[in-house]
Amino acid sequence: MVLGAIVAGVPNFFQPARLLELTLMVALTSVALIGMMFFIMARISDPLVPRAIFGVLNTLLFFPSGAVYPIAGFPRWLRLLSDCDPFTYAVHGFRTLLLKNVGISAITTDIFALVLTSAVVLTGATLLFRRTL
Repeated sequence: MVLGAIVAGVPNFFQPARLLELTLMVALTSVALIGMMFFIMARISDPLVPRAIFGVLNTLLFFPSGAVYPIAGFPRWLRLLSDCDPFTYAVHGFRTLLLKNVGISAITTDIFALVLTSAVVLTGATLLFRRTL
């Protein structure tokens, strides 16, 4: 992130407040996506299945997120799919914080979506994991 910010010419990147906001986004995105992986893996016993699932899921979630193409150019059905994609909120949050030089108040919707995703998938994963040794 630091190298990308330097290459892109992000202004005031090393301000402590900005670094704290970016760290919060990294943490929320990580918890949401790792929680989703735990939720999917909860009942899988074959070690090869998660690799295949995560490879396909990563591709399916990355492209409608707006990281490669702008969401405004998507057809309606793909825009609806991107609204359910947690990657979309992470990409928008990072893009807004880094490139628009605004504060955390500009990404409250993104933060709420990532917190909600984290709560749902971690609750589901907790309920699905077996309680045996």
